[in-house]
Amino acid sequence: MTGQQRRLTAHRTVPARLEHLPMRPLWLCRRCGQPWPCGAAKAALVVEYRDSLVSLFLYLAGCLHDAIDDLHRLNPSVTGSSADMFDRFLGWPARHIHAYRVRTITAVRNEEASS
Repeated sequence: MTGQQRRLTAHRTVPARLEHLPMRPLWLCRRCGQPWPCGAAKAALVVEYRDSLVSLFLYLAGCLHDAIDDLHRLNPSVTGSSADMFDRFLGWPARHIHAYRVRTITAVRNEEASS
């Protein structure tokens, strides 16, 4: 078992054969073939890391780093833009996890005005 596989399964409670894990170096889901993290993997990761969201971001940042290296090595011209890769790995939890949503200046001003 490689270091990456250990890292992927370190906190898992579901048997690996049922999970939506990345197939490296393509970074596609082993189960459904979608770009990883697929929808099912995202849902499982949010549940798995619900008590440690910072750990989720750190885990995904490591995956992003590995994916950029792997995909660039396979075909540098189709790795994708850095913004797309960032959104694929780190953008979705920031949008969907309420605790990490960024408050806008307007929302802050409205809250201050109503106080």
